[in-house]
Amino acid sequence: MTEALFQTDIKSLKLLNRGKVRDIYEVDSEKLLIVTTDRLSAFDVVLPTPIPGKGAVLTGVSNFWFDKLKHIVPNQLTGVSAESVVADNEKDQVAGRALVVKKLKPLPIEAIVRGYLVGSGWKEYQKSQSVCSIALPAGMREADKLPQPLFTPSTKAEVGAHDENISYAKAEELLGSALAGKVRDVCIALYLEAAEYAATKGIIIADTKFEFGLDEGGELYLIDEALTPDSSRFWPADQYQPGANPPSFDKQYVRDWLESIGWNKKPPAPELPPEVAAKTGEKYREALNRLTGN
Repeated sequence: MTEALFQTDIKSLKLLNRGKVRDIYEVDSEKLLIVTTDRLSAFDVVLPTPIPGKGAVLTGVSNFWFDKLKHIVPNQLTGVSAESVVADNEKDQVAGRALVVKKLKPLPIEAIVRGYLVGSGWKEYQKSQSVCSIALPAGMREADKLPQPLFTPSTKAEVGAHDENISYAKAEELLGSALAGKVRDVCIALYLEAAEYAATKGIIIADTKFEFGLDEGGELYLIDEALTPDSSRFWPADQYQPGANPPSFDKQYVRDWLESIGWNKKPPAPELPPEVAAKTGEKYREALNRLTGN
């Protein structure tokens, strides 16, 4: 197993930001270097235990989808290799886990598409028969497929804070009605094509989160990551049964363990036992293997 990378230390470029998982550096006035570390966050808290190889898996999955879905919307990739923009002694920090991307203006929302009734959507449905204030038919069960995919945007929270669901009307306020409509339509198109493909690999994409940015001309680009186990809920189709939340190819295994020990979901997070970290790494790698064959 490869050694885990919890945090990068690239001196040849200017560090702009450390997110929950990604470290972002400035390459020049038009390009950024995004390094996906092996950090893992759960309940919006970064855990002290990294998952070896996770960053490479997320990068591989994102690259696969960026290429597969580029006919729907352009993406952030520049084609420049990450190794070419850092010093020789820093190449091992970026190999297989970093992207050189266009510098774009991120939109102030998380663009979420839900295909199944699960998670916070299921909790809301039980109270009000709706998801993000969108009314749904009576009598639905947990993990039921929705009549059609729903676009349910949320705010972007700072590290350590929680994203909050917002109405479509609020998204229109933030983006303008034309751009909000375009983001919604692109999200649904991306989700439908990805879900159709994933189904042929025995994976159900229950929901996913996209992020978008604009260039100086106002063109929309898919940015950040795409349809990874961190940004999506992947279920094995052969274990799917409405009425219960299926096991997923993501950090649900970690979330379940954290719930079982009664952690209060506030920093500092507890260290993960080696077997929980190893099992989580296996789940991520299985998602990559199934989707891409790599």
